[in-house]
Amino acid sequence: MGAAGSKLEKALGDQFPEGERYFGLENFGNTCYCNSVLQALYFCAPFREQLLEYYANNKNLGDAEDNLLTCLADLFSQISSQKKKTGVIAPKRFVQRVKKQNELFRSYMHQDAHEFLNFLLNELVDILEKEPQVTKSSPESSSPSEKIANGTKSAQANGAQKEPLVTWVHKNFQGILTNETRCLRCETVTARDETFLDLSLDIEQNSSITSCLKNFSSTETLNAEDKFFCDKCCSLQEAQKRMKIKKPPNILVIHLKRFKYIEQLGRYKKLSYRVVFPLELKLSNTVDDADLEYSLFAVVVHVGSGPNHGHYVSLVKSHNHWLFFDDENVEMIDESAVQTFFGSAQEYSSNTDHGYILFYESLADNTSQS
Repeated sequence: MGAAGSKLEKALGDQFPEGERYFGLENFGNTCYCNSVLQALYFCAPFREQLLEYYANNKNLGDAEDNLLTCLADLFSQISSQKKKTGVIAPKRFVQRVKKQNELFRSYMHQDAHEFLNFLLNELVDILEKEPQVTKSSPESSSPSEKIANGTKSAQANGAQKEPLVTWVHKNFQGILTNETRCLRCETVTARDETFLDLSLDIEQNSSITSCLKNFSSTETLNAEDKFFCDKCCSLQEAQKRMKIKKPPNILVIHLKRFKYIEQLGRYKKLSYRVVFPLELKLSNTVDDADLEYSLFAVVVHVGSGPNHGHYVSLVKSHNHWLFFDDENVEMIDESAVQTFFGSAQEYSSNTDHGYILFYESLADNTSQS
């Protein structure tokens, strides 16, 4: 990537951000699903900062066994400490670890980037949650790793015995949904909370993220075979239910459900629908009806007409510049080019590059990323 790297440096000139690194990632045979997600996470400023802090605090713990978290931290540290500003890095150790950990990713077949993101975030959470118990037994190492894994312990301050551990991965990505069900006979509302690391949205042709979110939170009537068992009435009753966002996350990850199982075909089909995703998003389907503002900073794009083949690339916003990452290649793109990834207004179109996973950062929390 020598020429491409120097081209990128020339394009940015003296606007090249101080201390930033733009590195392509080598593809090890259909590992674009992994590369595209890694780039989006690398340019998620709070996540990267906390991962590098974790690395700095834990790299001297001796010969602790490799896991997905240490491999990811090592990769991000390698990128951020490169002497050159641009180039290519081979994430070999990380990819090997992924394949060792999960047989789903072992083959050279086309994989799903959303499944990979989900697996990765949950795996990181599992590792961090197990860590404090391990480190408590070795006093000299307990404070840094416990501090990093726990963040602040505010959730445990009110005397609750065994609150779930809130890791820095949770603090970035986790939100809370509340599922409200209202019995139409006695009007009692039953609310059940559930956490999420990303939102998967059904999509429609010529729609927008805002309308997809409205549909996600629309009221559904439960009747006939779907009646709800109301505890107050002690019987099955007609009810209305809806899903709202109780606690919005700092980093809102939206997965567009572009792969749909078609009964008649007996297989999955890719929906190339045009779904507009704004650069600035107002999130209004929250419990307290406050309009929360988010800013788009990364898009994982699926390229191709079907679910079982194709390619993944990512678009990333870094210091007010948009960049296009395609495995080893990195180039600057104009902000207006982002809209070419909304999807196709017609069913059959030559454009098969469609936004698949969107990463938004809360502007309320946003001091570090411009």
